Amino acid sequence: MPFEGPKTILAAWISLISNLFLTLIKLFSGTFFHSTALIADGVHNGGDVIASIATLGSMKVSNHPADREHPYGHGKAEDIATAFIAIVLGAAALFLIFDAVKTLLRPAVSVSLWALIAALISALWKWVLYVYTSAVGKQNKSKSLMATASDHLADIYASLAAVVGLGVAWIGDWFNLPYTKYGDPVAGIIVSILILRIAIVMAVKSTNVLMESNVKEEQLEEYRKVFLSFPEVKRIDRLRAREHGNYILIDARIGLPANMTIRHRVMTLPRQ
Repeated sequence: MPFEGPKTILAAWISLISNLFLTLIKLFSGTFFHSTALIADGVHNGGDVIASIATLGSMKVSNHPADREHPYGHGKAEDIATAFIAIVLGAAALFLIFDAVKTLLRPAVSVSLWALIAALISALWKWVLYVYTSAVGKQNKSKSLMATASDHLADIYASLAAVVGLGVAWIGDWFNLPYTKYGDPVAGIIVSILILRIAIVMAVKSTNVLMESNVKEEQLEEYRKVFLSFPEVKRIDRLRAREHGNYILIDARIGLPANMTIRHRVMTLPRQ
């Protein structure tokens, strides 16, 4: 079974600590400077803290070797964590939409430049986290870490929405321009829809793995070619493949010459 190495564990811890720190900064700044965008983004980061904890927990579980109750190991723990992160993302997106709509229905308030700076720093910080976490996740083929990277990407959108909205509102307030003060909630609604889309894609993908859906037809065709590359294999009566953690489990029923002795075994191939 795949083993989550020290690099993936370190990346998960960095994500957790960063999310916790950003949550406190955004909530404090949003409350002090009366910025609904920063408060909503802070709540979003609070959800990320929960998601990061779930990622670390899934890594610990997936490292357990196969046992009598789990003969195929514990690789699907990462898919469960991915599904949980998708739920957190979706809930955060719905909250941001609801909060933005409420802001549109209230009188516009002045925007602090410090709130804009805090949102900009958050976006830059999240971009660095996304690049780092994504690179480590791809290198180690860690599903939960890639889900965390997708979460960082969604945070970048949310923070950029806050930057654009606060920037438009600040400029409008500076030059006394009407309607521009509502740039923050409008941008928040648009980006929240994008975050919701990411959550849906993640949920569908993890659910397909948990429900043991077949891999894509293109992958099955590649496995079929591998089996048929052996001259002893005369035909393939059935071929199925499913993801299990960082592995692909293949079930095949093949036809061999009658004079051959057949020894059954389970085959596992690393996921490409």
